[in-house]
Amino acid sequence: MKTHEVVIEPGRSEKNYWRDLWRNRELLYILSMRDISVRYKQTVLGTSWSLIRPLITMLIMFFVFSKVAKLKGDPGIPYPLMILAGLTIWTFFANAFTQISTSITANSNLVTKVYFPRLIMPLSSSIVSFIDFLVALGLFFVLTIWYQFWPDWHILFLPFFIILALLASFAFGLIFAVLNVRFRDIGQLIPFIVQIGFYACPIAYSSRLVEENAGEWWHPIYYINPMVGIIDGFKWSLLGENAFFNPKSVINSVVIIGLFLFISLAFFRKRENSFVDDI
Repeated sequence: MKTHEVVIEPGRSEKNYWRDLWRNRELLYILSMRDISVRYKQTVLGTSWSLIRPLITMLIMFFVFSKVAKLKGDPGIPYPLMILAGLTIWTFFANAFTQISTSITANSNLVTKVYFPRLIMPLSSSIVSFIDFLVALGLFFVLTIWYQFWPDWHILFLPFFIILALLASFAFGLIFAVLNVRFRDIGQLIPFIVQIGFYACPIAYSSRLVEENAGEWWHPIYYINPMVGIIDGFKWSLLGENAFFNPKSVINSVVIIGLFLFISLAFFRKRENSFVDDI
């Protein structure tokens, strides 16, 4: 096994940070595998929970929004598929955002004992959420067989929106990860933000309803939410041209996520050396 020597000296971590991050890629793998095994350790159903949770949530949302609230999805698209598509990408973002936000405090024993680029911990958290997402995405394709609703060429854009959702969770999660180290009550705020975002995003409803029923003054405010463009684009990729999709919303998402990603990385790197003192 190859080894390398790390000399801890003033300024070295700044100069060789990204090189150290690459050299510690094995640690990234170890932390990811640890988190996956811990999540499903001593469970009867194991990874099946990644299928059961979105399926039950989809059924409940279908009953509430379709049968009780009498909402309709985009024309020509089975409503359960529209819900599951939005739920799959939102759950991926929400889980990754939550895990990244708590990644430093959850690994405080490592932070205080050994040197390594702290960015590895948020990265490992996002990998775990991505695996759960792949399992849930498999459930969606199973239901497309049930409804005989086949994705078309739009699915080629699917990786773009998946990567965009991952970057969004990373951009916002890093900021909260730093704040959570300094102010522990941030951990109580994170689930509340996720809950609010669930209703603010077009998961069980179509953005078509927003544009049809809301005045024009409301549209820019609605599309400030970067997840709106991601969710609509994800649905469009899986469900085809009948799914409502405003390309301008993706431009907003890319600009906002790019800006916050730059800010969050700079903020994380600036505060990284103080994690040991705060913990």
